Amino acid sequence: MPRKLMFVQLKTGYDTDRGPSWIGWVDFSKTWKTAYFQGRTLRRGTGLGLSDANFYDVDTDDTFWLSGPKRDRTDTRYGPDVPTVEPDAADAYRAFLRGDQ
Repeated sequence: MPRKLMFVQLKTGYDTDRGPSWIGWVDFSKTWKTAYFQGRTLRRGTGLGLSDANFYDVDTDDTFWLSGPKRDRTDTRYGPDVPTVEPDAADAYRAFLRGDQ
């Protein structure tokens, strides 16, 4: 499975870009239609009319935004806080911010 360092934000239950967010490793299926993050199985939500989200949790229907992290740290448009960096992704994220990747 491809694995990528990603920005992940929970959309369900929060105003626009106010949900909790993380920088962490996300595993993807070979087709890139399914993502696995923090024990959740997320499916790409193309064509489902999901407002401001691109994946949904197959068990809970919670919606998420997944994207590559930004070096300028402007991952959320209106978010209240910076994303939580998952401990196992911290070294890779620091390297990304330095431009090593």
